[in-house]
Amino acid sequence: MIDSLLSAGPVMIPLALCSLLAGTIAVERVLALRRSRVLPKEIVEVVESVQAGKDLSVAIEICRRNPGVFSHIMREGLEKANEPWQEMRDAVIDTGRQETPQLERNLVWLETIAQAAPLLGLLGTVLGMIKVFGAISVTGLGNPQALSEGISEAMITTAVGLAIGIPTLIAHNLVASRAANLITEIEAYASRLVTRLRHGDEAVSGLQPVEFHRGVEA
Repeated sequence: MIDSLLSAGPVMIPLALCSLLAGTIAVERVLALRRSRVLPKEIVEVVESVQAGKDLSVAIEICRRNPGVFSHIMREGLEKANEPWQEMRDAVIDTGRQETPQLERNLVWLETIAQAAPLLGLLGTVLGMIKVFGAISVTGLGNPQALSEGISEAMITTAVGLAIGIPTLIAHNLVASRAANLITEIEAYASRLVTRLRHGDEAVSGLQPVEFHRGVEA
């Protein structure tokens, strides 16, 4: 089997690199998007416990000691707690738009590999078939076994390309969905924080939810 892969031509080199890169990115994203890492329990408890008019210095310090996408967004809201509600909300949204793309980092590479690997495999097959037909033009069809072996080797790259592309596409969709769900949770926490720290007599019904991901390119 290894000999067949090695004999499939130079296209196997970029296919091998695609496989290695896709596997590395998928594992890194799965580890990075663990809920306990993105939404640390300590920060969640801080967000759920703060109240308007109370001393927020402890909560801000806890967020500062636990850097991350979630804590940075929450800290921005806490630090702007004495500002007018609209300014606090805008600050949280701006920070969210800057921070949340980190959760979708490198997903474009998974998507690219999922699309490119099958095409690379097809390219390898086309090049292999050109080579086979070139040999036929020289030696004729006198050796059917050699002809079938050549065609088999040419088809290997397509099979390898699909074997890389299909799992990579599945991994991309799963990881992208996970990132989107986490961003939605962060938005919900940010909305509750901004609502809890509102000033004056602003009615809760009049407060708009915090949505910093909608319509923003990853």
